[in-house]
Amino acid sequence: MGWMHTARFLTTAAQLHHLPDITVPEIAFVGRSNAGKSTCINTLTQQKQLAFASKKPGRTQHINLFALGKQGVTDAVLADLPGYGYAAVSRSDKQRWQQVMVNYLRSRRGLTAIVLLCDPRLGLTELDEALLEAVRPRVEEGLKFLVLLTKADKLTRAEQAKVLSITRLQAGGGEVKMFSALKKQGVDEVAQLLWQWSHPVGEGAAGAVSDDAPADGSDATQAGEPAASPDESH
Repeated sequence: MGWMHTARFLTTAAQLHHLPDITVPEIAFVGRSNAGKSTCINTLTQQKQLAFASKKPGRTQHINLFALGKQGVTDAVLADLPGYGYAAVSRSDKQRWQQVMVNYLRSRRGLTAIVLLCDPRLGLTELDEALLEAVRPRVEEGLKFLVLLTKADKLTRAEQAKVLSITRLQAGGGEVKMFSALKKQGVDEVAQLLWQWSHPVGEGAAGAVSDDAPADGSDATQAGEPAASPDESH
């Protein structure tokens, strides 16, 4: 957990080509606008406003990156992608951002894992299943993914067991875990899993980047130095 608590803002981008090249493992958080994504990130990192929750879900259209690593060394990055599926957003905006996310998930170099957040009372929606289908080729090549069933405190133990069983069948081999920010259920377990995915046995910290030096010698945002303030509506 101590590693997750080192999270700090790295950069924000409205377009994929504005994202810096990352040489360390990158973990993307995705999900519907009301799935509790910002709350989950803030709970895992023990920071109240690292990820911003919009008062109007689905309106934020930026990808926010957060650096992880102790003693000023970035050894992994969290990517907070815009929430999708919210009715208040125009159809054209929905389609555009769904395509941006698909392009990101299919082509982002260094993407190591995906955390798909889902409200267990709703289950995996058509959009969630479409996202999993879009990344299936990368999953078959070794991309890790976790379906995180948030708001677990809203369910009884029996209901949790039932939704876990159903979601595991739908997830097609990915990890599935219950999570509650309120009850701190699953917090340590998820943090440990993300650590393991970012630090495979035998690879050490070969790709780690010091916050004091650019990752490619030219762009400070690649090394953990903020290039812009985060979108506070997210």
